[in-house]
Amino acid sequence: MAETGAPSLPQSPPPHTPVARAERFVWLTARVLEQRLFAHHFRDGAADPVETALDAYRNEDGGYGHALEPDLRGPVSQPLHTAHALRVLDAVGRCAGQRVERICRYLTSVSTADGALPATHPSQRGYPTAPFVPVVDDPPSALLATGPVVGLLHRNEVWHAWLFRATDFCWQAVESLEESHPYEIEAAVAFLDSAPDRPRAEAAADRLGRLVRAHRLAALDPDDLDAYPVSPGYAPGEHHFPYDYARTPQSLARAWFTDAEMARSLDHLAAQQQEDGGWPVRWRQWAPAPTLEARPLVTVEALRTLRSHGRAVG
Repeated sequence: MAETGAPSLPQSPPPHTPVARAERFVWLTARVLEQRLFAHHFRDGAADPVETALDAYRNEDGGYGHALEPDLRGPVSQPLHTAHALRVLDAVGRCAGQRVERICRYLTSVSTADGALPATHPSQRGYPTAPFVPVVDDPPSALLATGPVVGLLHRNEVWHAWLFRATDFCWQAVESLEESHPYEIEAAVAFLDSAPDRPRAEAAADRLGRLVRAHRLAALDPDDLDAYPVSPGYAPGEHHFPYDYARTPQSLARAWFTDAEMARSLDHLAAQQQEDGGWPVRWRQWAPAPTLEARPLVTVEALRTLRSHGRAVG
């Protein structure tokens, strides 16, 4: 048979497994970036093509834009996009080198007076933005934006001057939380899971776990969701489950939940795979923005979460 120049494909997973069903969904709907991520995580694909796909969103200032996160459209770099890019680099083991040095310079350039990140930088003004994402001239520091970035950089042993003040901000923000909502708690966990001071992180996580249970911020019984409140501003039914807080068994948040509670939540996650092979988007959606950008990433992350907790996905 004549050579086509195309690389040979790895053996497909067995039909009808969660991965096989998700694979078809990803090939039908995903951006190139999510296709490459899926191939890397579940088809032994290389990391280089993921980096190449991610480069399409990178700007000269070292940050990332171009609707990498669909709620913010337009070309300008934003902390939200750049945090997404860092998660991708971390997922493929490439969170190092000059690329991350440029990212840290960008983070420095958009930081607040506290040395932390705003949720949205004012450069977004004038470009299409989801109506529930405020764009203000002097945005405050946000743990939601800063915590995951700082934690990820510490996990990858990145050292940069930006991290010193940003780490101090995260400690102050986490340790002063008295009331919160699931996404902010998840950002705090992302910081604490990799914070260098492990005894301090464990103590802070223990306190947050008590807060989560006291305020019923985790839906512990998927069969009785009416018993758990949805945080103000969230979409109807936008509950968060133990697996949302403890993405891996090694997370400090895993200690917040019993084995039975975690098992029920993972069963619920597995059951959420839809007929088309993808997982649904549970958060508030912006009508003009197609969900096709979000659902493949949600699908990849759902499969990774299930696999990290020892669930067979095929």
